[in-house]
Amino acid sequence: MDPLAGLLDGPRARGAFMIRACFDPPWCVRVEDRAPLTVMLMVRGEAWIVPDAGERVLLRAGDLAIARGPDPYTCADDPGTAPQAVVLPGGECSYPDGRPLNGSMDLGVRTWGSAADGQALMLIGTYLWPGEVGGRLLDALPPLLSLTSDTWDCALTPLLMAEIVRDEPGQEVVLDRLLDLLVIAALRAWFSRPDGQSPAWYRALADPVVGRALRLIQDDPAYAWTVAGLAAKAGVSRAALARRFVELVGEPPMSYLTGWRLAMAADALREGDRTLEAIAREVGYGSAFALSSAFKRVYGVSPQEFRVRAVGADRAVPRAPGS
Repeated sequence: MDPLAGLLDGPRARGAFMIRACFDPPWCVRVEDRAPLTVMLMVRGEAWIVPDAGERVLLRAGDLAIARGPDPYTCADDPGTAPQAVVLPGGECSYPDGRPLNGSMDLGVRTWGSAADGQALMLIGTYLWPGEVGGRLLDALPPLLSLTSDTWDCALTPLLMAEIVRDEPGQEVVLDRLLDLLVIAALRAWFSRPDGQSPAWYRALADPVVGRALRLIQDDPAYAWTVAGLAAKAGVSRAALARRFVELVGEPPMSYLTGWRLAMAADALREGDRTLEAIAREVGYGSAFALSSAFKRVYGVSPQEFRVRAVGADRAVPRAPGS
């Protein structure tokens, strides 16, 4: 498993906020939901994405944008159009003056806007909680990135269009997985651009030495890895691996291993009710106490506190408009 796949593998999107947004001009929506990651795929027409700080982006049919939260931004037919609605945390929506929309823009199953057959049609998927994406990945992304249709080809668009309006048992799980696939495809295209500023761990995959060490860590984090052990598997000396790993990844091998183990532990805490002792064994810690100490040092809360907060957040996940 490579780091990009690992960062997006497993329990990621869970009850994601997904809608078809349909509008006739003039239209403008202010987004203040503080979501960690939102994907916007333009299917028809055009839309401006205007962050409060930074460059605005014009999306045309086939283009895609990813906004990294929590900073607010505006989606509109024109940058000068005044907001008609505000999207708040948890998918709540209001008029700009604070009055609740009360479903006035609902157009059907997961369909929202001013006109069901509007000139502008955008598919929007939002990850509601930071742990669903991964801090290491979020840190690698700019506040707003975009891909044009001439630089990538999204084969998922027809499938997303068909599935997003279906109302069948298990449909949220289907949409969660499709959103994950869309994000993986988009980020792979983004990181692979000739002029792209991909994160160090992504570029390091191409290195025959460091890439090998990264994959060993990803594939078996519970193993009692040492720098010497990784170096032997990679076919170089301990000093050579340590030096090259820091050069390409930006941190020592054991630091990277610790971060990866704790990220896996966080996902395990969020997804089920396994004991801390069991999770500790799965991610390479000798005891629940050792895992708890390392976890609190990095995350600022104990594993138990983290689990309580994550479970509470999952229970509060809202349904998308019209669903």
